[in-house]
Amino acid sequence: MTAKPPPKPPRARAPHGRKSWHPPSRAGGPRPPRRDLAARPDDAALLYGFHPVIEALGNPKRRIRRLLLTENALGRLKEERPDIAQEVESRAELVRPDEISRLVEPDAVHQGVYLEADPLEPLTLADLGPDALVLALDQITDPHNVGAITRTAAAFGVDALLVTARHSPNATGVLAKAASGGLEHVPQLVVRNLSDALEELGRRGFRRIGLDSEGDARLQDLGASRPTVIVLGAEGRGLRQRTRSVCDVVARLDMPGAIKSLNVSNAAAIALYALSAPVTEPAGSL
Repeated sequence: MTAKPPPKPPRARAPHGRKSWHPPSRAGGPRPPRRDLAARPDDAALLYGFHPVIEALGNPKRRIRRLLLTENALGRLKEERPDIAQEVESRAELVRPDEISRLVEPDAVHQGVYLEADPLEPLTLADLGPDALVLALDQITDPHNVGAITRTAAAFGVDALLVTARHSPNATGVLAKAASGGLEHVPQLVVRNLSDALEELGRRGFRRIGLDSEGDARLQDLGASRPTVIVLGAEGRGLRQRTRSVCDVVARLDMPGAIKSLNVSNAAAIALYALSAPVTEPAGSL
Protein backbone atom coordinates (compact mmCIF):
# COMPACT_ATOMS: atom_id res chain seq x y z
CA MET A 1 0.00 0.00 0.00
CA THR A 2 1.48 3.34 -1.09
CA ALA A 3 1.79 5.98 1.63
CA LYS A 4 -0.06 9.23 0.99
CA PRO A 5 2.05 12.40 0.78
CA PRO A 6 1.71 14.71 3.77
CA PRO A 7 -0.86 17.50 3.31
CA LYS A 8 0.42 20.92 2.24
CA PRO A 9 0.50 23.54 4.99
CA PRO A 10 -2.14 26.26 4.63
CA ARG A 11 -0.99 29.44 2.83
CA ALA A 12 -0.35 32.30 5.18
CA ARG A 13 -2.82 35.11 4.84
CA ALA A 14 -1.90 38.78 4.86
CA PRO A 15 -3.16 40.88 7.79
CA HIS A 16 -6.66 42.18 7.31
CA GLY A 17 -6.81 45.20 5.01
CA ARG A 18 -3.39 44.59 3.39
CA LYS A 19 -2.53 42.76 0.21
CA SER A 20 0.07 40.03 0.35
CA TRP A 21 3.29 40.68 -1.57
CA HIS A 22 4.24 38.51 -4.54
CA PRO A 23 7.61 38.55 -6.34
CA PRO A 24 7.70 40.00 -9.87
CA SER A 25 6.70 37.48 -12.54
CA ARG A 26 9.52 36.07 -14.65
CA ALA A 27 9.81 36.30 -18.42
CA GLY A 28 7.05 34.31 -20.04
CA GLY A 29 4.82 34.59 -16.98
CA PRO A 30 1.70 36.69 -16.57
CA ARG A 31 2.00 40.40 -17.26
CA PRO A 32 2.01 42.80 -14.30
CA PRO A 33 -1.16 44.87 -13.86
CA ARG A 34 -1.43 48.12 -15.79
CA ARG A 35 -0.24 51.23 -14.00
CA ASP A 36 -3.04 52.94 -12.15
CA LEU A 37 -2.70 56.42 -13.66
CA ALA A 38 -6.38 57.11 -13.01
CA ALA A 39 -5.67 57.11 -9.27
CA ARG A 40 -3.67 60.33 -9.54
CA PRO A 41 -5.55 63.53 -8.64
CA ASP A 42 -6.06 65.76 -11.68
CA ASP A 43 -5.51 69.03 -9.83
CA ALA A 44 -2.27 68.11 -8.05
CA ALA A 45 1.37 68.64 -8.97
CA LEU A 46 2.88 65.16 -9.13
CA LEU A 47 6.58 64.96 -8.38
CA TYR A 48 8.79 61.90 -8.27
CA GLY A 49 12.51 61.26 -8.00
CA PHE A 50 14.78 61.98 -5.06
CA HIS A 51 15.96 65.52 -5.85
CA PRO A 52 12.65 67.00 -7.12
CA VAL A 53 10.76 65.77 -4.07
CA ILE A 54 13.40 66.75 -1.51
CA GLU A 55 13.56 70.27 -2.96
CA ALA A 56 9.76 70.50 -2.88
CA LEU A 57 9.66 69.43 0.77
CA GLY A 58 12.05 72.25 1.58
CA ASN A 59 9.93 74.85 -0.21
CA PRO A 60 7.61 76.63 2.25
CA LYS A 61 5.34 77.62 -0.64
CA ARG A 62 4.49 73.98 -1.39
CA ARG A 63 1.38 72.56 0.27
CA ILE A 64 1.99 68.83 0.57
CA ARG A 65 -0.92 66.43 0.14
CA ARG A 66 0.67 62.98 0.06
CA LEU A 67 4.21 61.60 0.30
CA LEU A 68 5.22 58.02 -0.51
CA LEU A 69 8.64 56.51 0.20
CA THR A 70 10.15 53.06 -0.19
CA GLU A 71 12.45 51.62 2.46
CA ASN A 72 15.48 52.10 0.19
CA ALA A 73 14.59 55.73 -0.46
CA LEU A 74 14.16 56.33 3.27
CA GLY A 75 17.59 54.82 3.89
CA ARG A 76 19.12 57.11 1.29
CA LEU A 77 17.37 60.09 2.83
CA LYS A 78 18.81 59.28 6.25
CA GLU A 79 22.31 59.07 4.76
CA GLU A 80 22.20 62.17 2.55
CA ARG A 81 19.81 64.44 4.45
CA PRO A 82 19.84 63.48 8.13
CA ASP A 83 18.76 67.05 8.95
CA ILE A 84 15.26 66.46 7.54
CA ALA A 85 14.98 62.66 7.57
CA GLN A 86 13.04 62.37 10.82
CA GLU A 87 10.45 64.99 9.87
CA VAL A 88 10.02 63.54 6.37
CA GLU A 89 9.64 60.01 7.74
CA SER A 90 6.87 61.19 10.08
CA ARG A 91 4.89 62.58 7.12
CA ALA A 92 5.47 59.74 4.64
CA GLU A 93 3.67 56.52 3.82
CA LEU A 94 6.11 53.62 3.52
CA VAL A 95 5.23 51.58 0.41
CA ARG A 96 6.64 49.02 -2.01
CA PRO A 97 8.25 50.27 -5.26
CA ASP A 98 5.45 48.83 -7.40
CA GLU A 99 2.87 50.93 -5.56
CA ILE A 100 4.64 54.07 -6.77
CA SER A 101 5.15 52.59 -10.26
CA ARG A 102 1.38 52.33 -10.65
CA LEU A 103 1.07 56.08 -10.12
CA VAL A 104 3.68 57.33 -12.60
CA GLU A 105 4.27 57.12 -16.33
CA PRO A 106 5.63 53.88 -17.81
CA ASP A 107 9.43 53.64 -17.47
CA ALA A 108 9.53 56.64 -15.11
CA VAL A 109 12.56 56.54 -12.79
CA HIS A 110 10.89 57.42 -9.50
CA GLN A 111 13.75 56.28 -7.20
CA GLY A 112 11.22 55.24 -4.59
CA VAL A 113 9.95 58.77 -3.92
CA TYR A 114 6.56 60.22 -4.90
CA LEU A 115 4.80 63.42 -3.87
CA GLU A 116 1.39 64.96 -4.50
CA ALA A 117 1.19 68.68 -3.75
CA ASP A 118 -0.72 71.81 -4.68
CA PRO A 119 0.66 73.55 -7.78
CA LEU A 120 2.80 76.58 -7.04
CA GLU A 121 1.20 79.96 -7.54
CA PRO A 122 2.55 81.56 -10.75
CA LEU A 123 4.01 85.05 -10.79
CA THR A 124 2.57 88.03 -12.65
CA LEU A 125 4.40 90.61 -14.73
CA ALA A 126 3.97 93.07 -11.87
CA ASP A 127 6.00 90.78 -9.59
CA LEU A 128 9.19 91.22 -11.62
CA GLY A 129 11.75 93.56 -10.14
CA PRO A 130 13.81 96.25 -11.93
CA ASP A 131 16.87 93.96 -12.18
CA ALA A 132 15.08 90.75 -13.13
CA LEU A 133 16.42 88.10 -15.49
CA VAL A 134 13.68 86.15 -17.26
CA LEU A 135 13.60 83.27 -19.74
CA ALA A 136 10.63 83.32 -22.14
CA LEU A 137 9.65 80.12 -23.97
CA ASP A 138 7.92 80.50 -27.33
CA GLN A 139 5.77 77.36 -27.55
CA ILE A 140 8.40 74.89 -26.37
CA THR A 141 6.24 71.86 -25.69
CA ASP A 142 8.70 69.06 -24.84
CA PRO A 143 8.58 68.58 -21.05
CA HIS A 144 12.13 67.19 -21.00
CA ASN A 145 13.44 70.38 -22.62
CA VAL A 146 11.40 72.69 -20.39
CA GLY A 147 12.53 70.74 -17.35
CA ALA A 148 16.18 70.95 -18.38
CA ILE A 149 15.80 74.69 -19.05
CA THR A 150 14.26 75.14 -15.60
CA ARG A 151 17.17 73.32 -13.99
CA THR A 152 19.66 75.53 -15.83
CA ALA A 153 17.67 78.65 -14.93
CA ALA A 154 17.88 77.72 -11.25
CA ALA A 155 21.64 77.34 -11.54
CA PHE A 156 22.01 80.83 -13.04
CA GLY A 157 19.61 82.58 -10.66
CA VAL A 158 16.90 83.33 -13.23
CA ASP A 159 13.95 85.11 -11.62
CA ALA A 160 11.10 83.63 -13.69
CA LEU A 161 10.20 81.38 -16.58
CA LEU A 162 7.69 83.12 -18.87
CA VAL A 163 5.39 80.60 -20.57
CA THR A 164 1.99 80.62 -22.26
CA ALA A 165 -1.13 79.02 -20.85
CA ARG A 166 -1.44 76.98 -24.05
CA HIS A 167 1.32 75.12 -25.89
CA SER A 168 3.32 74.65 -22.70
CA PRO A 169 3.71 71.44 -20.66
CA ASN A 170 2.40 71.32 -17.11
CA ALA A 171 4.89 71.83 -14.28
CA THR A 172 4.59 68.27 -13.03
CA GLY A 173 5.68 64.70 -13.72
CA VAL A 174 8.31 64.39 -16.46
CA LEU A 175 9.03 68.12 -16.49
CA ALA A 176 9.56 68.20 -12.73
CA LYS A 177 11.87 65.18 -12.87
CA ALA A 178 13.99 66.78 -15.62
CA ALA A 179 14.11 70.02 -13.63
CA SER A 180 15.66 68.11 -10.68
CA GLY A 181 14.22 70.51 -8.11
CA GLY A 182 14.50 73.65 -10.24
CA LEU A 183 10.74 74.24 -10.11
CA GLU A 184 11.08 75.20 -6.46
CA HIS A 185 13.56 77.97 -7.27
CA VAL A 186 12.37 79.39 -10.61
CA PRO A 187 8.67 80.34 -10.54
CA GLN A 188 6.65 80.27 -13.71
CA LEU A 189 4.92 83.34 -15.09
CA VAL A 190 1.96 82.19 -17.18
CA VAL A 191 0.44 84.53 -19.79
CA ARG A 192 -2.18 84.17 -22.50
CA ASN A 193 -0.16 85.86 -25.23
CA LEU A 194 3.64 85.87 -25.25
CA SER A 195 4.07 88.79 -27.64
CA ASP A 196 1.74 91.01 -25.61
CA ALA A 197 3.70 90.13 -22.46
CA LEU A 198 7.00 90.97 -24.17
CA GLU A 199 5.59 94.32 -25.29
CA GLU A 200 4.59 95.09 -21.71
CA LEU A 201 8.06 94.14 -20.47
CA GLY A 202 9.55 96.43 -23.10
CA ARG A 203 7.49 99.33 -21.78
CA ARG A 204 8.88 98.56 -18.34
CA GLY A 205 12.44 98.85 -19.58
CA PHE A 206 13.30 95.18 -20.16
CA ARG A 207 15.84 94.41 -22.84
CA ARG A 208 14.26 91.69 -25.01
CA ILE A 209 16.77 89.35 -26.64
CA GLY A 210 15.55 86.72 -29.08
CA LEU A 211 17.86 83.76 -29.61
CA ASP A 212 18.29 82.41 -33.13
CA SER A 213 21.13 80.64 -34.92
CA GLU A 214 20.93 83.26 -37.70
CA GLY A 215 20.53 86.34 -35.51
CA ASP A 216 22.18 89.61 -36.51
CA ALA A 217 24.12 90.19 -33.28
CA ARG A 218 26.58 88.04 -31.36
CA LEU A 219 25.09 87.18 -28.00
CA GLN A 220 28.40 87.52 -26.17
CA ASP A 221 28.64 91.17 -27.30
CA LEU A 222 25.40 92.24 -25.61
CA GLY A 223 26.58 92.40 -22.02
CA ALA A 224 24.93 91.49 -18.75
CA SER A 225 22.67 94.50 -18.11
CA ARG A 226 19.31 94.06 -16.36
CA PRO A 227 16.37 93.81 -16.59
CA THR A 228 16.57 91.32 -19.46
CA VAL A 229 14.31 88.69 -20.95
CA ILE A 230 15.85 86.02 -23.20
CA VAL A 231 13.36 84.54 -25.65
CA LEU A 232 13.83 80.93 -26.80
CA GLY A 233 11.97 79.34 -29.69
CA ALA A 234 10.94 75.74 -30.26
CA GLU A 235 13.42 73.42 -31.91
CA GLY A 236 13.05 73.29 -35.67
CA ARG A 237 10.57 76.15 -35.98
CA GLY A 238 12.44 78.68 -33.83
CA LEU A 239 10.88 82.00 -32.88
CA ARG A 240 7.50 82.83 -34.36
CA GLN A 241 7.36 85.92 -36.54
CA ARG A 242 5.44 88.14 -34.13
CA THR A 243 7.61 87.05 -31.22
CA ARG A 244 10.70 87.96 -33.21
CA SER A 245 9.22 91.32 -34.17
CA VAL A 246 8.82 92.47 -30.55
CA CYS A 247 12.40 91.60 -29.57
CA ASP A 248 14.87 94.51 -29.36
CA VAL A 249 17.59 92.33 -30.85
CA VAL A 250 17.83 88.82 -32.25
CA ALA A 251 21.18 87.31 -31.34
CA ARG A 252 23.09 84.18 -32.26
CA LEU A 253 25.55 81.88 -30.57
CA ASP A 254 28.60 81.60 -32.81
CA MET A 255 29.57 77.93 -32.94
CA PRO A 256 32.97 76.93 -34.38
CA GLY A 257 31.96 73.45 -35.51
CA ALA A 258 30.04 72.09 -38.49
CA ILE A 259 26.69 72.00 -36.65
CA LYS A 260 25.49 75.50 -35.85
CA SER A 261 22.29 74.75 -33.93
CA LEU A 262 21.92 73.28 -30.47
CA ASN A 263 19.25 71.62 -28.39
CA VAL A 264 17.20 74.45 -26.89
CA SER A 265 18.09 73.54 -23.30
CA ASN A 266 21.81 73.59 -24.17
CA ALA A 267 21.38 76.91 -25.96
CA ALA A 268 19.68 78.32 -22.87
CA ALA A 269 22.64 77.33 -20.69
CA ILE A 270 25.21 78.89 -23.01
CA ALA A 271 23.13 82.04 -23.44
CA LEU A 272 22.80 82.52 -19.69
CA TYR A 273 26.53 82.02 -19.25
CA ALA A 274 27.35 84.45 -22.07
CA LEU A 275 25.10 87.14 -20.60
CA SER A 276 26.48 86.69 -17.11
CA ALA A 277 30.07 87.33 -18.22
CA PRO A 278 31.58 90.76 -18.98
CA VAL A 279 31.84 91.76 -22.64
CA THR A 280 35.25 90.99 -24.11
CA GLU A 281 36.73 93.06 -26.92
CA PRO A 282 37.63 91.17 -30.12
CA ALA A 283 41.33 90.41 -30.56
CA GLY A 284 43.23 93.34 -32.07
CA SER A 285 40.67 95.99 -31.09
CA LEU A 286 41.72 99.22 -29.36
